[in-house]
Amino acid sequence: MMERMREGVSSIWVKIILALIILSFVLTGVGGYLASSDQPAAAKIDGEEISQAQFEQAYQNERNRMQSQLGDYFTTLMGDPGYVQQFRRSVLDRLVNDALIEQRANALGLRISDDQVKQAIRAMPEFQRDGQFDNDAYNAILRRSRFTPDQFAEYMRTDLLRQQLLTAIQSSDFALSHEVAQLQQLEQQQREVRSLTLDLETFKKGAEISEEDSLAYYEEHAEQFMRPEQVKVSYIELSADTLKQTIEVNEEALETFYQESLAKYTTPEQRRVRLILIQGDDAQAKEKADAILAELKDGADFATLAQTKSEDTFSAKQGGDLGWYDRGVMDAPLDEALFALKNKGDISDVVKSELGYHIIQLEDVKAPHAKPLADVRDELLADLRDQNTAEAFYNLKAKLDKIAFDESKSLEPAAKAINGKVQTTDFFSLEEADGVLATPAVLQALNSPEVRDDSHNSELIDLGAEHVIVVRVDDYRPEELLAFEDVSDQVHEILAAERGEAAAEKLADDMLVALRKGDHTLLENNDLSFSEPEKLSRRGNDPVLVEKAFSMPKPDAGQTVFDMTHDQQGNVVIIALDKVTEPELDAVKANDPLADQLAQMNAQQDVMALLDVLRADAKVTYSVSGETAQ
Repeated sequence: MMERMREGVSSIWVKIILALIILSFVLTGVGGYLASSDQPAAAKIDGEEISQAQFEQAYQNERNRMQSQLGDYFTTLMGDPGYVQQFRRSVLDRLVNDALIEQRANALGLRISDDQVKQAIRAMPEFQRDGQFDNDAYNAILRRSRFTPDQFAEYMRTDLLRQQLLTAIQSSDFALSHEVAQLQQLEQQQREVRSLTLDLETFKKGAEISEEDSLAYYEEHAEQFMRPEQVKVSYIELSADTLKQTIEVNEEALETFYQESLAKYTTPEQRRVRLILIQGDDAQAKEKADAILAELKDGADFATLAQTKSEDTFSAKQGGDLGWYDRGVMDAPLDEALFALKNKGDISDVVKSELGYHIIQLEDVKAPHAKPLADVRDELLADLRDQNTAEAFYNLKAKLDKIAFDESKSLEPAAKAINGKVQTTDFFSLEEADGVLATPAVLQALNSPEVRDDSHNSELIDLGAEHVIVVRVDDYRPEELLAFEDVSDQVHEILAAERGEAAAEKLADDMLVALRKGDHTLLENNDLSFSEPEKLSRRGNDPVLVEKAFSMPKPDAGQTVFDMTHDQQGNVVIIALDKVTEPELDAVKANDPLADQLAQMNAQQDVMALLDVLRADAKVTYSVSGETAQ
């Protein structure tokens, strides 16, 4: 099967390896995956659906992640409809890959136990404090993510199932010692070369170019000397970031906002619980739980009995201590029993759940507690300023949109209405636009007949989150052939470069013919000589010279191989390859870093090949694009 998968790989570096969803991805809203929807499926894999809600949530998560990493650059990219379409498709492809991997794992009979899920959750750094699992942090994060513990556990089970299959594939690969040796041999090979550079500037100076030559070139290549169409632009830019600097918040408003937000800063009642679990749902399990409850009522210590008799092995080690719980976090029967207890130390009756029979003890109670205003002042101030900024932005945006449309022959009325400023430019071509004017949507507007030809204000253009612009073309110059007198120096420079390069390459060609015959006459006649020999490695400082030197055939003993290239400045370089030195290598070790790299590369190929095979065997339908792949 592994051979089949390897054969299926067609382009290793072009494809994207399946990216497993990680917790940071979850915490931005993957809880929406669990919700049902009446919308059409975004994709189907052998009848299994990826809902439109799943897809949109994943798309927004990935968009938020990219925005936080790339900032304004990503905003510019997202202004291109073509890029947005490609970006959305890549997200959907990842979801399809996830589904295919999960289907194959299930078909192979792979399973994830409850203990594996529990251990994985407890090992997650997001849920730890001082290196230990913190149940309070766990519950708080799940609440913010709109997950119940059962939902999150199911999500983790699915993710671990996919990882189990991928890990099995990736960990089965290895690199053979002779493969590593060959790669090391190539990697550490050295080549001894001499070089001779024909300076292009020297040949340019020697080029004879008449006025007639320049004029003929100008007429023959007129397209090179066209001034592109140009526009002179005015625009109004409105952004929440700029507005925020003008927003003031008074104490009265801050106090009111604090009262409105009190629930956010109030810790709900929490209860610390101990638990004894007897697994099973038969009469024998119930009888065993009833016997333990009788012991507790007779005065037995709950923690001691939990350590010796509870079948929840993890909590048993802590005397049944499960930590603190909010209302609604535990399974419904346990939650109801826990919050029905009145006093510290109270013990419930035997409670039945899907896991078995439970007895719980109320260990302690934390009453609801609201943080004082002083402790949350800075956060509240920032939130209120953001809220006021957003409100001001959308009010001004509506005014800008309306007045720029109603008064379409000028931006001044719109600027006055929002207390803004009209910014202007000199003439520029759209290809040279920069800043906000280089946004694809803005360029499209500037090139539209209504804006460019009729001098109307554009529609409101979104540049990103709470960032808009309106543009207009104040003046327009069509494409025009520049006069010869204005570009004659440029024409002369182009001709000199072309003829100089041709002369240098002609001399280099003649030299190569002569040198390969052992004739050094041209070198002597032109007072040229090769540099001193230098040894090049594949990681040399001159990538052009290195690439050429390592592409040349090995010379026979005592012979030299000659070839030609251009350096990064355009100069012609003749290379003399005198010798190839092979490294002396020790025996390759199994734990050699290069062996690990090869194994990882092979593992990547295996995963991508697996996806190729799975896609070939499955019927995948992309409903959002109407595309079906089999």
